[in-house]
Parts: sequence; C-alpha cells; structure tokens
Amino acid sequence: MLDTLKRAWGEEEIRKKFYFTLVMLLIYRLGNNIPIPFIDAQKLAAAYKGMEGTLVDYLNMLTGGGLSTLSIFALGVQPYITASIVMQLLTVVIPRFEELTKEGEAGRKTIQKYTRYMTIFLAIFQAIAITNGLYGAALSSATPFQKLVMNVVLIGGTMLVTWMGETITEKGIGNGVSIIIFMGIIANVPKTLKTWKTGLHYNTISWLSILVMAIVVIFIVVFTVRITEGERKIPVQYAKRVVGRKMYGGQSTHIPVKVNMSGVMPIIFASAVLAIPSTISLFMGRANGGLNQFFSKSTHGFIIYLVVQAALILVFAYFYNMIQFNTVEYAKQLQQNGGFVPGIRPGKPTSDYLAKVGNKITFIGAISLALLTIVPALSSRFLGLNLSFGGSSVIIVVGVILETVKQIEAMLTMKNYKGFLNR
Repeated sequence: MLDTLKRAWGEEEIRKKFYFTLVMLLIYRLGNNIPIPFIDAQKLAAAYKGMEGTLVDYLNMLTGGGLSTLSIFALGVQPYITASIVMQLLTVVIPRFEELTKEGEAGRKTIQKYTRYMTIFLAIFQAIAITNGLYGAALSSATPFQKLVMNVVLIGGTMLVTWMGETITEKGIGNGVSIIIFMGIIANVPKTLKTWKTGLHYNTISWLSILVMAIVVIFIVVFTVRITEGERKIPVQYAKRVVGRKMYGGQSTHIPVKVNMSGVMPIIFASAVLAIPSTISLFMGRANGGLNQFFSKSTHGFIIYLVVQAALILVFAYFYNMIQFNTVEYAKQLQQNGGFVPGIRPGKPTSDYLAKVGNKITFIGAISLALLTIVPALSSRFLGLNLSFGGSSVIIVVGVILETVKQIEAMLTMKNYKGFLNR
C-alpha cells in the first residue's frame, strides 16, 4: 500500500487529485467547527449531555462532532445516504427506475437528480427535527425568523457537503461520500486517546484494558482485509468456434465472486436507516425518550441496537450484492459469447448456479461484517473503555482505505497503459 501511494505521488495528475481531495476535506473540517448563527454554546452543551450513549451520539461521531456543536455541517451526508438507499430500492420495485439504470450515463444522471431532490426533502425534515426536538429546549428563546435561518443554514450545509462528496468522486481520490464519513470518524480519534489518557491518570482505566482493545482493533483490521480481498473463482470455459479461417475461443477463465462484494456500504446504509427512528423521536420532541430509548447505553437498549444493526447489515449485504451481481445478466452474456460453467447447462441453470454460489458467499461476508461490528462493541462495554468510534467505524475506515488504494492502483494501471500506447 505504501509503495502504491509513493508511486501515485510521483504522478502529477494523481498528485493533483490528492491535493483537491485534501482541500475539500479541509473545508469540511473547518465547516464542522463553525456553529450556525443565533445559538448559545453553553445551552447546547447542556442539552447534548443527555444524548450521550444514544443513537444521536453515534450519528454525531459520523459527522465528526458537528451534531454536538450544531455546526453548519451538523447533518453531514446522512440525508444523501438515506436518499440513495431509497432510490436503489425504487430501482428494484419500479420498472421506470430500473430502465433508467440500463440507460447508461443519461440514466445515471437522472437518478442522481432525483436523489438530490430527495436529499433536500430529508435535510429539511432532519433540520426541523434538530432545531425543534434535539435542541428544542436550548433554542426555545429563538424567534421564528432565527429558527428559519438556522434551518436554512443546516440544509445548505448538507447540500454543500453532498456536492463536495460528489466532486471528490469526480475530480479527487476515492468515493467522496465514504471519504467524508471516514474523515468524520478519524476526527474522533484524538478525543478517544485523550479520554484514555485521563482514565489512566485517575486509575479508572487499566493498561490491560487498552492492550486488549488494541488487540481487538488489530484483529478487526486484519480480518477486514482478508474478507475484502477474499473471493470465490467460478471456472468458465469458452467453446471453440470457427469464423472464416480463424478459430476463436477454447480458453478457460473464471468469474471472481467477492466474499464482501458490497464493501462498507451495508454498514453505512444500516447507520442511515438506524438514524430514521432517532430523527422521528427528535421531530416529536422526545430526544431522550420515544424510539431513542431502545438505542441507549442501557442493557436492553444496547442489545436491541446491536441486534437491529446486525440484521440491517445482513439485509443490505444481500440487497447490494443482488444489484451488483446480476446472475441472469451474467448467464445471458456467457451464453451469447459461447461460454459455460463446466458441468452446468447454459441459460437458466447457469443463472441458478451463480445465484446459489453468490448467496452462500454473501452470507459468509454478511455474517463476518455483523460479527466485526458486534465484537468491538461488546469489548468496549465489558472493558469499560469509552470509544468515540465503534467497531463499525473501524470497519468503515479500513474498508475506505482499501477501496481508495484499489482506485489509486487502477489509476496507475491506466497511466501505464496510456504511456505504453503513446510510445
């Protein structure tokens, strides 16, 4: 990985993409430290104290602490992620949206436009929920005009962060939205280390607990890399055919089926869905109660949260893989090109076989993601270590790094091909 980064830094075009990405992330971090107008910092801090340990605290971690200080980027990219989930669901159940996915770049732009509209709607809903629910008591003295300004700033901040994420994907390095979430998580590491240092000083935390947690984190990193890189190779044989005086085909190849084909997306999607009940509770003015009580540090709330999160990861892993690995389309293309899986008839039997293998592989990957999310959370609870980032956050960080490095490697490969063709 370090060798790849070193070679990438030597390429001027890729280096410019690095600089662009860093500038965008710097703007994001600066915005996360700029509070919206007409707020009282002390009242906000007092109101947020009751949120610690709930799902709101987890959402605050994903935004890099912007929710606790009510910064202009307090909503982060969560509305955009939720809108993306809804649009992907619609492409499965609505034929018109399914047709758009097959129209290439034009269809993708149309879907992206609808996603932005839905992002605005969700941002409006969440902004009102925050100003009237989460911080309703702290902002009770604000005039209607002041609250309107606050909501407009929050919505504008979300759209700006969304634009930054899309622009990083287009002109920078990696998936922009994932990179922004990655940056929000990383920003919490100094806070965690400071908390541990204070705990050691006052003997509320032992070195043994920190050592065990470090081992757990290393295990997560190693296992995540193995799961991300693991794949099942399905053999494919192409029949020989004569075209004119030349013979084509006859070679053997394989279809690589990734164990974790969806990467970190199931975890990110699960986080976005888990934000919905919290937002509803905030909108109803029940910041500490309502649906939020089921996602708290209490024993029953902690268990419910882990179970729901694991279930959602399983669902989204299957859903995301179903979209990416279209077995019917694969079987059709193989048949058209004279390819077949040894021992399996072309057509529907091939499609069924690919689906069966894909489901088994997806189950292993989904269970692995769920376990990697639950184990660190349980370790943190039993060891008594207050983590500002959870196990799912470590998986997101590792997954984003791996995906970004792969994209950089692809850029270097393309650069080498261009250089070879220009010779």
